[in-house]
Amino acid sequence: MEMDITTGSPEETIDLGRKIGSQLAGGEILAICGTLGTGKTHLIKGIAAGAGADDCSAVNSPTFVMVNEYSGRLDIYHIDAYRTESVREFELLGFDDFCHPDSVVLIEWAEKVAEVLEGTNCIWVELKHVSRSERNICAKNLPEHIHC
Repeated sequence: MEMDITTGSPEETIDLGRKIGSQLAGGEILAICGTLGTGKTHLIKGIAAGAGADDCSAVNSPTFVMVNEYSGRLDIYHIDAYRTESVREFELLGFDDFCHPDSVVLIEWAEKVAEVLEGTNCIWVELKHVSRSERNICAKNLPEHIHC
């Protein structure tokens, strides 16, 4: 299944993420792509909230630590591949260990590690600038249980 939605503000992007996150069952990997400022982190804030993260105010881009963990209804692993130097470095972060039935793995800048994700059934999400406040969000390979 595919989704193609345009949001009009960061709040709408977070709300869309919350709707997606609330429908996650566990075991999903979301590969989130887009240039700087397209709202990847806003979408992830919403997904984490919808997936039951205990402290959504702590959801931010893990650019310097590379992985943030959030607890709640599901274990949420938020990986930022922006500073990843190689696919091997990404794998050494523990990617395989993060992928289990009670977790959701959210990967910002996933295009940098697409090679690792080829063998998975991940959901690809691409964000693009439409205008100063609008973002187009296109998701591919959505499971049937997620409706936006």
